[in-house]
Amino acid sequence: MTDVTFAWKSLTIIGSNVTDVLNELQNLDPYKSAGLDNLDPFFLKLSAEIVATPITSLFNLSFVSSEIPKDWKAAAVIPLFKGGDTLDPNFYRPISILPCLSKVFESQVNKQITDHFESHHTFSAMQSGFRAGHGCTSATLKVLNDILTAIDKKHYCAAVFIDLAKAFNSVNHHILIGRLDSLGFSNDCLAWFTNYFSDRVQCVKSEGLLSGPLAVSMGVPQGSILGPTLFSVYINEVALAAGESLIHLYADDTILYTSGPSLDTVLTTLQASFNAIQLSFRGLQLLLNTSKTKCMLFNRSLPVPTRLSNITTLDGSDLEYVDNYKYLGVWLDCKLSFQTHIKHLQSKVKSRIGFLFRNKASFTHQILKQLIGRLQG
Repeated sequence: MTDVTFAWKSLTIIGSNVTDVLNELQNLDPYKSAGLDNLDPFFLKLSAEIVATPITSLFNLSFVSSEIPKDWKAAAVIPLFKGGDTLDPNFYRPISILPCLSKVFESQVNKQITDHFESHHTFSAMQSGFRAGHGCTSATLKVLNDILTAIDKKHYCAAVFIDLAKAFNSVNHHILIGRLDSLGFSNDCLAWFTNYFSDRVQCVKSEGLLSGPLAVSMGVPQGSILGPTLFSVYINEVALAAGESLIHLYADDTILYTSGPSLDTVLTTLQASFNAIQLSFRGLQLLLNTSKTKCMLFNRSLPVPTRLSNITTLDGSDLEYVDNYKYLGVWLDCKLSFQTHIKHLQSKVKSRIGFLFRNKASFTHQILKQLIGRLQG
């Protein structure tokens, strides 16, 4: 099939081709759940060579018409119980399941726009979320290296771990389209993304029952392929507001930190930067979760007053100072001893080994070998 080309102001997007779509279909996880269209990934994987060509035509027609089938914009939300009061909705994590074909389609778009963003250095160097060559490990190492360098210089280092309230669900579509426009997206592409966000609905699915549809007028689609990339675009310029402090963004996890020989100066600088960051988030209509936003003073040997100056929100609330905080899966403590992290790892390993021991009679030697391999991995 001849490639279909869609012009953007600063790049050219090549429409989907059969080879790429076939590859995506053949690599589907057959055990994933089907969306509300009931199109099972097992069926698509099994029939990939037959359906790849018409599906490719359908994908390219979407670009030409700047329209996306409405069935691909309907999500099933499954409440996953986290523990606690079974009658309290706050103890459930919503898992969004989109139609399988929508994910295959979005992966075609996502690869091309992320390649463009990376080649044009669109993303801030202070942002690691959902980028090739960047991840939790590299982000954590970057932050830890900065903090350890400050400690080695006998400097104070203070940080604010910023938590946003339902950040992915709070994205304003008009602001995001404006961001895409500023990055050189053509009018046709902007029209496609505008349609991508319009007429989205979600239904709650539980115990075989399905609720009525609820319109979704804001946010990036949960469970989608494009959602994380679009969120990264949305918050990219927040890093510019850090001022004299350092910042690192990983999706909606943000750490703001600064260091120096004077504790008063460090906290004053951190407060000024925190104020600017809050204003930047407010401009994006993203709200601070004050109760989960914490402060930490990293220090091993320098004198510290009994009571530290408070870091406050723009609303006047004082942030809590903590000695331990879980950042991107790693428990950090104020002395960077990692004792808290080690204890959590020990507890997790002990729990898993206990499970294997209690159920050893149910496992064959081969299954045990596989389980141990996963534990080690």
